[in-house]
Amino acid sequence: MSGLEKLRVAVIGAGAAGLCAARHLLSRRDTFATPVVYELTKNIGGTWVYEERVGHYDNGLPIHSSMYRDLRTNIPKEVMSFPDFPFAKHLPSFVHHTEVRKYLEQYCDHYHLWDHIKFGTSVASVTPVDVKGGWNGLAWDVTSNDVVDHSKSTTERFDAVMVCNGHFYDPYIPAIPGLDKFKGMVMHSHDYRSAEPLAGKSVVLLGAGLSGLDIAMELSSVDAQVILSHGQRPLTCPLPPGVQQAPPVTSVLDDGTLEFKNGETAKPEVFLFCTGYNFTFPFLDKKVGVKVQEHLVWPLYKFLIPPAYPSLFIVGICRAICPFPHFHIQSQFVMSVLDGSFRLPSREEMEKDIELDIAARRSRGIATRHILKLDSEQWAYNDDLARLGGFNPLPRYWSNLYESNKVFRARDMLNYKTYNYTVQDNLEWKVHDLHGQQLQKPLAVKKQM
Repeated sequence: MSGLEKLRVAVIGAGAAGLCAARHLLSRRDTFATPVVYELTKNIGGTWVYEERVGHYDNGLPIHSSMYRDLRTNIPKEVMSFPDFPFAKHLPSFVHHTEVRKYLEQYCDHYHLWDHIKFGTSVASVTPVDVKGGWNGLAWDVTSNDVVDHSKSTTERFDAVMVCNGHFYDPYIPAIPGLDKFKGMVMHSHDYRSAEPLAGKSVVLLGAGLSGLDIAMELSSVDAQVILSHGQRPLTCPLPPGVQQAPPVTSVLDDGTLEFKNGETAKPEVFLFCTGYNFTFPFLDKKVGVKVQEHLVWPLYKFLIPPAYPSLFIVGICRAICPFPHFHIQSQFVMSVLDGSFRLPSREEMEKDIELDIAARRSRGIATRHILKLDSEQWAYNDDLARLGGFNPLPRYWSNLYESNKVFRARDMLNYKTYNYTVQDNLEWKVHDLHGQQLQKPLAVKKQM
């Protein structure tokens, strides 16, 4: 590739991460050719597109969306947005999912992304090719199919590929001995749409992540009797009526009874798994060597780049993060790698970096399955990428406001979404409750600034 040729980049998926990738590629016409964004469905927005049906579409494709009807965001819009494209000012801090979809459509309008998206297109394979003079001696052949007419298959060559295929669609159901003996209804939150079908029923809900807590509150509102079964420290905030806590379910007995870790039992009508999702990259050529083991995708330098194939980028796999700003930072870091402003270490150095990073996390007692769960470490990660890539980090208030919302949520799960936030400047923000009363910022978080 001569120095004058622009880099061609394929983007897989037109959810928030893929749109963000395309927006940054398009902003750098000097370096990048217009991107090609492959999207399986007819819509942009990925997980933010609500689909009432569950299971499969009429054309046999699986329904990917896990969105439920009444979901409102659990992150205030003031820090949920892409930093260069705020949500509309008139909206409350915690918005309904339809507003997020609308926001992503406006993002597409604003950055002129629509023309670069190939809708109704599934990616069948992504294969590395040795190319003399290619970026790092590599190119990528991307083969895609029309989802309606499978005979329409196309292969295009790219200098780099950004994988933005999301990870909220392949349900993870833990192996519980005897699960096949359960006599009631087994479902995963992926197929949960609304509480009414479970009105008045007894439900054991396994998993107290954010969607588990949210769904427990919805079920409470239709008089379901909910046992929230989880392995975390017991929640200390007030729980909604009809919701009680229990340790994890460890087995299902021969008569279909669920047994908990403490030896107690329950025989609910519904066993609802809120246990998260599997990562899946079925189109990636095996020789790329990206593995998924115990919910860890590896080896990836900076949770993004396989050292042996450094023009492949797997965007947005970190969990317990503020997603849109995270994609914004990762996408800009990818630009800095591809345009040469950040020179990647050698393959060996990257592999060593990954090894040391994983070892350090394990030494802090982090289980393999939680290594991608960045949580409060996301801010240092984001700042590290911004520093290496030489672009602006997130404004300083961002982490403080986000972490404060976590404290408010832990204190008052039932009401925290009624709070409204106002950003005053790069450092300062304030928060008011439903009655317009200004709340004190949580001190524990304030000290971290």
